[in-house]
Amino acid sequence: MERTFVALKPDAVRRGLIGRIIKRFENRGYKIIGMKMLHPTIEMAKKHYAEHEGKYFYDRLIRYLTSGPIIAMVLQGEDAVHGVRQLMGSTKPGEAEPGTLRADFAQIQEFNIVHGSDSVESAKREIDIYFKPEELCTDWKTITEIVMESEKAAI
Repeated sequence: MERTFVALKPDAVRRGLIGRIIKRFENRGYKIIGMKMLHPTIEMAKKHYAEHEGKYFYDRLIRYLTSGPIIAMVLQGEDAVHGVRQLMGSTKPGEAEPGTLRADFAQIQEFNIVHGSDSVESAKREIDIYFKPEELCTDWKTITEIVMESEKAAI
């Protein structure tokens, strides 16, 4: 199963959207194997957005991510990186497909409520910034996993 990193950004936390956003990921079938609220440090933010260093918007990204608490999560599921990004929608809310998180909740690109890794490699790097391996709960099964295992065993 693939893993991805998701952060509910400070605007999502401030606007009280945490539960509604998490529900959308769970409804889609993603398994939450790590989750915590934290206030990112400047060092964390710089590691997180390292690929954007030197770009005109880099300093704004750092200030924004460190402006308040976030909800950091590790989601697991089939094709999780692509599926989560599809569920989030375009970073430009006005271009996001109807029904996506950003179309439903975000108003402007700078405050687009949620971050999701853009590749399996980025997911690994971002997960390592926010979580220690022992903080991930990988030893439990969703009801779907239990049913699938019992069906395989019956064949």
